[in-house]
Amino acid sequence: MKRTFNTHRKRQTLTLDGEWKFVMDPQNVGEGEKWYIDFPQDAKSITVPGCWNTELGKLNYMGVCWYKRDFFLCGDDLRDLLLSFESVMTRAKVYLDGALVGSHDGGFSPFDIIVSDISAGDHTIVLRVDSKQDEKSIPQTRVDWFNYGGIARSVSAESLRGLCVISSHLIYSFPNPSDLTLPEVSLEVELYNASSKSISDTLDIRLGDIKLNCDTIQLDARQRKIVRTPSQTLSGIKPWSCESPTLYTLQVSTSSDDLIDRVGFRLIEVKEGKLLLNGKTIELRGVNRHEEHPDWGFAFPQGLMRRDLDLIEELGCNTIRGSHYPQSKIFLDMLDERGILFWSEIPIWGGGFSEKALQDEDIVELGLTMHKEMCYYYYNHPSIIIWGMHNEVYQYPCVYEISRKYHELLRANGGNRLITHASMFPNDDPSLEFDDIICINHYKGWYGGGNGGYLNDWKNMIDEFRACREKRGMADKPVIFSEFGAAALAGFHSHFDSVKWSEEYQAQLLKYCLTLFHDDPMIQGFYVWQFANIRTYAEMDLNRVRCFNNKGIVDEYRNPKSAFFAVRELYHKFKSEEQK
Repeated sequence: MKRTFNTHRKRQTLTLDGEWKFVMDPQNVGEGEKWYIDFPQDAKSITVPGCWNTELGKLNYMGVCWYKRDFFLCGDDLRDLLLSFESVMTRAKVYLDGALVGSHDGGFSPFDIIVSDISAGDHTIVLRVDSKQDEKSIPQTRVDWFNYGGIARSVSAESLRGLCVISSHLIYSFPNPSDLTLPEVSLEVELYNASSKSISDTLDIRLGDIKLNCDTIQLDARQRKIVRTPSQTLSGIKPWSCESPTLYTLQVSTSSDDLIDRVGFRLIEVKEGKLLLNGKTIELRGVNRHEEHPDWGFAFPQGLMRRDLDLIEELGCNTIRGSHYPQSKIFLDMLDERGILFWSEIPIWGGGFSEKALQDEDIVELGLTMHKEMCYYYYNHPSIIIWGMHNEVYQYPCVYEISRKYHELLRANGGNRLITHASMFPNDDPSLEFDDIICINHYKGWYGGGNGGYLNDWKNMIDEFRACREKRGMADKPVIFSEFGAAALAGFHSHFDSVKWSEEYQAQLLKYCLTLFHDDPMIQGFYVWQFANIRTYAEMDLNRVRCFNNKGIVDEYRNPKSAFFAVRELYHKFKSEEQK
């Protein structure tokens, strides 16, 4: 899996990024004609990672496409092979040398497939990729972003020999929360025996210069097992924070294999209506970010990730919300390194979900699976402080039970994170019961009117919710405005800041909202919607001029609008006040 650091020293890893053979299958005949064995001769070349909708003539194609790649494994022995996929949009079937070896549903989640007894030499991998969204998918057919199809993130083939380390999750707590240098730690390690006989081995576990204790491990042939090391108290640990993002290398090794990750120690909690990071109150100053670009789709290049973060740091942000799906692990690595906090969620965007869909047990279970995958693959990132259950789901009776299930899963599997959902109906949203923080999406001044009348509307709305929050016994829960904003067409200016779609109107609305939020002791954070314009659909009924959601404070090519400078001025002002 592609990271900003090497994840193995012992394991042979082959990247499968680069040129693949590609063919569209609009009639969905490929499986019947066994293209996984006899790939069409007229196939063209395509680059992976990539999204086919960015290719000429394929912008609006949603459906099935096929990918093929030949590769060579060195050596002269048999080995098991771990095929690692960071993102395939949206449903995937994976064939190796003509045989189906696995499948996956959910475009933004990584997944791995282990295949046994693979020889050295030449091999062929084929993927059937279906980008269609339907009544059984998450997200559903209607979304407010563009549904790019393809192999959007990196692919690799990793040789497994002997006792192998599949994953490691550092579990820690602070028995004395006033002293974060003394965490109590243990490690959950997922192991796999890639041989045809039972193996005993001793794990060598190192956290920086610290060796963690572990007993000898024995696994039967092809057994996959999670083991947990004994708890032990460490000393002299430096906490991870926005100001000092200290990271520790976590290396787990066996005689034949290893896995390297990075971790940080930090404590996120809620007390008396405040948000605390490492025992200190913090105001979240952020933006919502789609990992999308009109030239690259969801196959967002690493260099542009750094550019985005440079601009977001220039704004004065200390946090980003990943809207509305898990983002690249390499992007999370960058956040870990820079000390930027992150809110991660799965793509349940309420505007596309009917009551019937939310009552569908298959949909509920798919959501549970996506949450499990998010926790599993992103667990060690200290930058992630919030898990989001869903966004703007209408308050049908079934949603309460869905929220309960998702909350229980995230609490059990998610580590030291806050759990929430973004609500459009906070006054009567029963699912707020499950939230550590109350997050509100609200668009006074954009939808349903404008021209300055929103000023009093905003204050009245906040005061009304304040009273509701007290009445419902939730005064100890911090409030965050998770979405707010207005669209602006880049380059459209007006002498009057009340003219909608102008850069002046967008800047004025954001300045008003941010000042109002910052001055209110109930409100502990805010995420501007949104960082950059994103491509969406012409048929949306939400004023999507140019087929883009134009609420970005930079345009889709990251050129700043007036709102960028307005937000930057206020965020730096708020930051300086916090440091006094």
